Amino acid sequence: MKLKLKFLVLSLFVSGFVSAQTTSDDVLFTVDGDPVKASEFIRVYNKNLDLVKDESQKDVDEYLKLFVNYQLKIKEAKRLGLDDNAQYKREFGNYKKQLTKNFLTDNKVTDALVKEAYERMSYDIKASHILFRVEEAERDTLKVYNDLLALRERALKDGFETVFNELNTKYKAPGSREINYKGHETYAEELGYFSAFKMVYNFETVAYNTKVGDISMPFRTRFGYHIVMVEDKRPSRGEVTVEHIMVSKVQKDDSLDPEVRINELYKKIMQGESFEAVAKQFSDDKSSAAKGGLLPSFKGGQLSSSEFEEVAFGLTENGQISEPFKTEFGWHIVKLIDKKGNPEFDTIKLELEQRVKRDSRSAIINTALTNNLKQRYNVKDNQEALTYFEGLINPDYFQNGWALPADFTKDKTFITIGKQDYTYGEFGDYLVSSQRKYFGKQLANAEVVAAEYAAFLEAKLIDYRERNLEFEDEEFAFILGEYRDGLLLFDLMEKEVWNTASKDTVGLKNYYESHKADYVWPVRADAVVASAAKKRDISKVEDLLEEHKSVEEISAKLNTESEQKVIFTKGIMDTTHQALPEDFEFKKGVSSIYKFNDSYHVALVEEVYPKGPKTFEEARGSVVSDYQNYIEENWLNTLHERYNVEIDQEVLAKVKSQILN
Repeated sequence: MKLKLKFLVLSLFVSGFVSAQTTSDDVLFTVDGDPVKASEFIRVYNKNLDLVKDESQKDVDEYLKLFVNYQLKIKEAKRLGLDDNAQYKREFGNYKKQLTKNFLTDNKVTDALVKEAYERMSYDIKASHILFRVEEAERDTLKVYNDLLALRERALKDGFETVFNELNTKYKAPGSREINYKGHETYAEELGYFSAFKMVYNFETVAYNTKVGDISMPFRTRFGYHIVMVEDKRPSRGEVTVEHIMVSKVQKDDSLDPEVRINELYKKIMQGESFEAVAKQFSDDKSSAAKGGLLPSFKGGQLSSSEFEEVAFGLTENGQISEPFKTEFGWHIVKLIDKKGNPEFDTIKLELEQRVKRDSRSAIINTALTNNLKQRYNVKDNQEALTYFEGLINPDYFQNGWALPADFTKDKTFITIGKQDYTYGEFGDYLVSSQRKYFGKQLANAEVVAAEYAAFLEAKLIDYRERNLEFEDEEFAFILGEYRDGLLLFDLMEKEVWNTASKDTVGLKNYYESHKADYVWPVRADAVVASAAKKRDISKVEDLLEEHKSVEEISAKLNTESEQKVIFTKGIMDTTHQALPEDFEFKKGVSSIYKFNDSYHVALVEEVYPKGPKTFEEARGSVVSDYQNYIEENWLNTLHERYNVEIDQEVLAKVKSQILN
């Protein structure tokens, strides 16, 4: 994950699409004679201008240095043959295939799917399903279908819940999700509530079209055959924004009971202490604690914890605070900030269009697309050829024993798509490979040929469009290029820098020894911090600490079953700790009372640890990062020596003029 995030940062150098207006054909610089156009530099610079935090990098000359370094790395990756690596080709091919799907679209069909998705988003479906797993490419699935159909009949007779529970007990291996039922890899799962885009499209469609209490007929998705039992259909609960406080079920301090701590925090809030202040100081969800516990807005079915969602959506008024509750992550308290219904269609139409194009709905768009492509490439049906193939098929075809005749004219043109001719031989081979699915069937020859011709034509039209999309669609070409180079760069950096640094134990230790002064602990303390909403309560704590009373004694004296006046935090702390202000001065003994995060605090500092060097193991994370930068800097110097870079100063002047104006 860490490397992938770094890859995303590196990809900033090649993202976006902004066409240059005046220098699109000018070459800004060459790397060993390979040209890099000014338009590419301008596009990248303009796209990333707002993303660059270092002001110096916004200077054209400084940014050009970064861009040249980037191009040097791409050149080196190709020299090393990384673009010929099988894994690279596979990953790039998969991405290109997925991206191509997003660009192959039919607007009319897309609009209909967008409206349908919006309507479905108005309702949440609660369902369970039984799945017989089947590989997507498997075609001989009649037995699977019939076995699932029989299981559905049992569910209709005995009850879906009975069959569902039987599968999860009688046929499931202990500790496994997988069920073996009559030789089928089976799954029986409660899906909870979901809405549009949460499932593959054909699964979603069956669920929305099945009445509450009914069991669907068996249907197929890319995962296999399913039956779905729809348990409930409710109006969408919209979107909710909440703050939360979490006490993790896993604690470093073994003496801290998460349930006890969450109830202590709840008492503090009920006594009038700010929810946000308590979240900042005590919540174990550090990503939200700094924001007073604020979480990004979410919709029903979006979170992995259904318990959390139920509590959040169960709150009715802004500012309302839940009682403590438990999830698989720990204990929580939730405060409702805002609750909204579904947005108006026009406000999310563009977002829905993008989601439809990325979703399994794209298969429907492809079907409509073939008709447009047929017109685009002026494809004419060859009726003479179709009649010819109808005459070739004989009864052997329906026994999976048919072959093309010996005198078959395979090189004759069957159809033409754009500049590509497809021969009789190609369609003949397609017919041969398709005959298995017709085994035992009784169909007219014309019906078989028509069906297979439609499938053949659709496949070839889409294939031709996919292969030529990079030349026919400029935006597609830019996005594909950015991924192509970004993936190369990731593999190169992993090989030359990241892995080298992390695996070079001797080099890391030598680097650490040479830069020990950079790896230093700040002043720290072994301390206990007491917090209270009222100053008079914290004053009592101060007095008791001065009397050398223990935390347990003070807590017992001031806190009651119904009132949590004070709460304690203990551990090794520096001034970045959430319980301490940045200007806190570490001195042994009891501190003066201070106000921080809308609460009153007093600290007992039991031991002060002065500034001091970190051991290699303590500093390892920082050392690896710094050593990577060191290796990369030296490596870049080598690349500058290996490759000749020539910058056209006249073109650079034009680029600067265009960017600055």
